[in-house]
Amino acid sequence: MKHGLLSLFLVFPSFVFAHAPEGAGGGFITGFLHPILGFDHLIAMVAVGLWGAFLGDRALWILPIVFPSIMAVGAAIGIIGLDVPLVEFVIALSGVVLGALIALRFKAPLAVAMVLVGIFALFHGYAHGTEMPGQISAFTYGAGFVIGTGLLHLAGIGIGFATRLPRGELMVRGCGGVISVIGLTYLVG
Repeated sequence: MKHGLLSLFLVFPSFVFAHAPEGAGGGFITGFLHPILGFDHLIAMVAVGLWGAFLGDRALWILPIVFPSIMAVGAAIGIIGLDVPLVEFVIALSGVVLGALIALRFKAPLAVAMVLVGIFALFHGYAHGTEMPGQISAFTYGAGFVIGTGLLHLAGIGIGFATRLPRGELMVRGCGGVISVIGLTYLVG
């Protein structure tokens, strides 16, 4: 059996290649990896989960629902080709603002947090939509980036639970500061 697999991999080396080809899974893998490998997206999406955990109560689950929902709308706008200005600026700004809100312990009312997260989500989604490779399914690509985004929100929530530990709030606020500084490097770079 081992020899058969080795022979197969020697004849077809692309089976051994660890990265999915563009459009793999109808675009699901490409969409899934986009928010994870795009560091400007990653920091904002982790920050949404982190801020939701920091705010607690309903924000813990509402913000991670609002973001991908509105992000999907932004992606549709990008896919159909409507022009939205300042996309990269707002994406970078999202890291700065969300990180600062966490670092400064800003407890926004839930409605304000939802609107802010929704605005940032629209721009992140638009970028996903305009960067969708041609000739792949928008549905599977969209499902991929929504699931990838959800996992990043969960990572932020997991980090946010550190507030329950001694000095955990300080660590979470420090993470917010780091996110804000990284966003600032995108903003000025």
